[in-house]
Amino acid sequence: DLMLLGIGRSGHIGFNEPGSDKGSRTRLVVLDEITVKDAASDFFGEENVPPEAITMGVGTILDAREVILMATGEHKAPIIREAVEQKPSRSVTASYLQEHPNATFYLDRAAAGNLTREKTPWIVAPVEWDAPAAKRAVIWLSETVDKAVLRLEKADFHRNHLHGLTQAYPDTDALCREVFEDLRSRIAYRGDLPEGERVLVFSPHPDDDVISMGGMLSTLVGNGNDVEVAYMTSGSVAVFDRDVKRHLRFVNMSLDRLGLTGETADSVREAAMEHINFVRGKAPAEIDTPAVQDLKAYIRYTEAIAAIEVLGLHARDAHFLDLPFYKTGRVRKDPIGPADVEAVRELLAETQPDHIFVAGDLSDPHGTHRMCYKAIKQALEDQERSGDAGAVSEDGASEDGASEDGAPAAFSPTPQIWLYRGAWQEWETHRADVFVPLSKAELQRKIEAIFKHESQKDRAMFPGAYDEREFWQRARGRNTETAARLDRLGLPEFYAAEAFVTVDEMP
Repeated sequence: DLMLLGIGRSGHIGFNEPGSDKGSRTRLVVLDEITVKDAASDFFGEENVPPEAITMGVGTILDAREVILMATGEHKAPIIREAVEQKPSRSVTASYLQEHPNATFYLDRAAAGNLTREKTPWIVAPVEWDAPAAKRAVIWLSETVDKAVLRLEKADFHRNHLHGLTQAYPDTDALCREVFEDLRSRIAYRGDLPEGERVLVFSPHPDDDVISMGGMLSTLVGNGNDVEVAYMTSGSVAVFDRDVKRHLRFVNMSLDRLGLTGETADSVREAAMEHINFVRGKAPAEIDTPAVQDLKAYIRYTEAIAAIEVLGLHARDAHFLDLPFYKTGRVRKDPIGPADVEAVRELLAETQPDHIFVAGDLSDPHGTHRMCYKAIKQALEDQERSGDAGAVSEDGASEDGASEDGAPAAFSPTPQIWLYRGAWQEWETHRADVFVPLSKAELQRKIEAIFKHESQKDRAMFPGAYDEREFWQRARGRNTETAARLDRLGLPEFYAAEAFVTVDEMP
């Protein structure tokens, strides 16, 4: 009676890969290359993904009385558009659902983002033209006709489905000037950024901070802010076994230089070999022992410290929260729980930040960014509901301290929230509130910091299925492209730029 479906990046429903016939039935299929890449993170490598799968056929699916397809996240947006807006075809089997009399797609805003009705609604329907919609349309028009914003003419609007906008804003020259000045005002040079304030950066994994906002981080340090970085998870599941063996061999070779000899040294060597032998004999996807999980976490922690040292911070500026939801030893994590939220709240109370930076790219392969975002949001909401923000003294400490029942000290209820992106996608020009220009030297310093994450260099365990570039290449490409987009709009030309969204409450 009811068929509940997802959709693969290849457009498959079930495992009906491209080329599947509309009338196909349950059968054994060979998985598409894209599907194998998408599944690789769940199997700890493409080489471990089964090459075949059993699937219900397209015809069987279409026989259901009602079909519901659900998709979430920016990474599903391109294939959703093909499935919904292109003609039904064997190349995207989900497109056959257009012919079903009772099929419904349930999408979040991100997954629907490439649909014409969402991305450029003025092409398909009348639009209620407010200032944000007008800004978005002018930027789109500038990019579409390849003209700077201030060079756009009324004829450009008429030739590109924007008659309604010219009716709402008859003086298109004035509108273009308004959009241009709005964008220009969002470019923040060093002197426009916080100085002498308390800043707390939340990094879901130990490298998200430098990948996504290494330039901003360096500037904040240079501006004399009290900057601390909270690494919310250990990232241990993304460390290769070979890195554990390499670090343990280093320990064994260093024992005499560390003053360890005799029975003590023998005991350390024996323990190290025990861990080395374990990882040597592991089966794919086998859970690491607690000790090996810790060793992998320490590898990520030391890399994180080395990275922020490049940007002017020190080990004392790093907090390793090791949130419980992540500590399953598996790719799949537990749901966010009270202990996760409380750990975030305690740190906020301890640091009393004026500004917090939060990862706003929520399409990482295993949803860790999304879960960390949820924990931060819940901590802030719990604090607001509790009404115990308390007074804050001039030195930033809560005057009330801990409550009588032992609850953590309250934190400032109104820190400025900055949402960053970079590892998985970048903010669209019309959505960004702040653009931070980077010189070539500043971008190189950021890349040097990313390089300190050696366990993720050359071949990351979980690079995602949508971008084959290394993380430093993604950062360089996205930052230079952000600057290039601003340049094409007629704004000042920069070597690179990072983009941020600022909010008072997390959406």
